[in-house]
Amino acid sequence: MLSLAGNEILAIVIAASFAAGLNVYATVATLGLLSHANVFQLPPALHMLGSWPVIVTCALLFGLEFFADKIPVFDLLWNALGTFVKVPVATLLSYGAAQHLSPGLQVAVAALGGAIALAAHGSKMAVRTAITPSPEPFSNIGLSLIEDVAAISLTWFATRHPLLAGVIVAICLVLAILAIRSLVRAFRRLFQQTREFLHPSPGGLT
Repeated sequence: MLSLAGNEILAIVIAASFAAGLNVYATVATLGLLSHANVFQLPPALHMLGSWPVIVTCALLFGLEFFADKIPVFDLLWNALGTFVKVPVATLLSYGAAQHLSPGLQVAVAALGGAIALAAHGSKMAVRTAITPSPEPFSNIGLSLIEDVAAISLTWFATRHPLLAGVIVAICLVLAILAIRSLVRAFRRLFQQTREFLHPSPGGLT
């Protein structure tokens, strides 16, 4: 069993928070399986993740999301509802990982984990919204598969190289923020163009 220092455990769960923003059920199931297989040791507050009821439940929910997340348009509704699962779960994971810290820092780490999951989830929604108008379904399916693989791979990689995983998460967060900003700007331009088309200015009339 891999024994990790406190900062490494924290790095793992922060990375897992980002992975949870992509696919929370795959992330928790992967953490549980790795812990159950004695690949690494979770902090006491998170030991329940290695129990079979938690692993099986998350695996079943992952199977459901695997199909629901690949249906154009419906995936947007599914992911919107998933916001109320991903962020709280990531917050709880981070809170449990920081049990060795003072109460104030523990709450701060929990808030950080929730924010990271929200940023990852927001970028996922931004990209999905951008490609949903595409008439073919393969872009949605391909993107969903990439997200599933990324969530599982990042969670596993964090247990082997936690500090490097933290660096990867930092880079991904920058890209996530850029993706969200690009989508917001695109919607603003679209809204402005639509408003100008419906209500043209008098000077623009000939």
